[in-house]
Amino acid sequence: MLHTVNKSPFEKNSLDSCLAHARKGSAVLLIEDGVYAATKGTTVADQVQQAMGDVTIYALSPDLKARGIAEKVIDGVKLVDYSGFVDLVAEHDKVQAWL
Repeated sequence: MLHTVNKSPFEKNSLDSCLAHARKGSAVLLIEDGVYAATKGTTVADQVQQAMGDVTIYALSPDLKARGIAEKVIDGVKLVDYSGFVDLVAEHDKVQAWL
């Protein structure tokens, strides 16, 4: 399953809910303000790094660039462009949006 998170982890609990329900082998795509969860040195960085043991974490590169944080991404988070976003949706049988 592909999970998408578009809310900042500093404003909503969407990331927490997503990671609590994501099963081993799932993919999590951070988009829009959700990309703040992929930033090094934040209060959620350890949570994201720990989750990478069970799920693959992706972040939408154009959203990182738009927020000026493209150079601060946690090691191991995979960056995708819009084409990669489409590929992820096509590769997974289900998509769950965490709003």
